[in-house]
Amino acid sequence: MSKKQELRAKSQDLTIMQGCYVGIIFSLFTVFLGCKEEVLPKPNAKLRLEYLKPVLTELQTDHFRFDYNESAKVKIKNSTALTLKYPEMKGEIFINYRKVDNNIDNLLSDAQKLSYEHSVKADGIIEQPFVSKEHKVYGMFYEVSGNAASQAQFYVTDSTENFLTGSLYFLTRPNYDSIYPAAAYLQNDIRGIMETLRWKE
Repeated sequence: MSKKQELRAKSQDLTIMQGCYVGIIFSLFTVFLGCKEEVLPKPNAKLRLEYLKPVLTELQTDHFRFDYNESAKVKIKNSTALTLKYPEMKGEIFINYRKVDNNIDNLLSDAQKLSYEHSVKADGIIEQPFVSKEHKVYGMFYEVSGNAASQAQFYVTDSTENFLTGSLYFLTRPNYDSIYPAAAYLQNDIRGIMETLRWKE
């Protein structure tokens, strides 16, 4: 065998060995990748929250009064707007008062429209009428479920002089499962506001 042939044979052997090494490395790489478990992020833990039974105190304004949970911090913006803040739950109930001036239909329409603006992201809205003939308080409570911006809306009126609306918001990205305990608790606070509301003469 000539030197040329020997060199050609060695070159072929070297090429075959390189091919084998590449094949082995590729096979090992494939096995390692195939055996590696997919890493999934752990979901955020959701705490089971339990809240104390509310202790009520009275809030007086120029136009109305009602009982509210004393764990809320009252922030009065002006004579027609206030906020009940619940820092522990990162929730707020916004309350606005309007004087009725031959515009009850418009006020009702606006309140209902605001409640149903949240239906796009809501799983459902339950309407719960409220009537207290003795105290001339008539209204509607809207319980909102799902990842809506507001978990509850309400309005009350005597239909001739006074009109009050309220909305519950949380200062977090809407996630119904995680805020549900707080939402249920504050929805009960709103019902308490509606039940104890009295108009000023």
